[in-house]
Amino acid sequence: MKKRQTMTVLMASVNVIVFLILSMQGMTEDAEFLLRRGAMYVPYVAEGGEYYRLFTCMFLHFGFEHLMNNMVVLLIVGWNLEQEVGKFRYLMIYMASGLCGNIVSAVWDIWTGEYAVSAGASGAVFGLIGALFYIALRNRGRIGDISGRGIIFMIAVMLYYGFTSTGVDNAAHIGGLLSGFLFSVLLYRKRKREYSQAIWG
Repeated sequence: MKKRQTMTVLMASVNVIVFLILSMQGMTEDAEFLLRRGAMYVPYVAEGGEYYRLFTCMFLHFGFEHLMNNMVVLLIVGWNLEQEVGKFRYLMIYMASGLCGNIVSAVWDIWTGEYAVSAGASGAVFGLIGALFYIALRNRGRIGDISGRGIIFMIAVMLYYGFTSTGVDNAAHIGGLLSGFLFSVLLYRKRKREYSQAIWG
């Protein structure tokens, strides 16, 4: 019997609800508007000590298209990942990857000296993709109906889009992707039935 992917639905719902609430208050495409509501801006974090922005920015989006792009991938990837790792590990990977992605983004901004207002769930979403890729590797290149090659293609397309577009936080994407892979290495355990199949055929 398949488990219900409640955490995936919950994360998507929280992002959508936050977006709808903010849409009633102002223009979500406006960087200053999101900055006042918790978007990440390195000087505020590093100099002002507003570290909460590393977390709150994960639930803010620059407009409807930005939100939908992230939520579609979240539902597709998250649905498969949560079924494999369970609710608690899924939530840990999602949150930790999002935070690590934002930290990598902040470090990159400090290193380049170029600061921009940053928001979005894409660091966490890339973390889910990285985790799913590791699990596919552990399971002979497949996880459900998704193949390892399919995941690689997805990663390549999303990174290509990011690097060929303006206003995309590629550092957060890469940081989230690598973090998700590493957290999955630490947290993922094959199910007992899979061990049984491997032993008994």
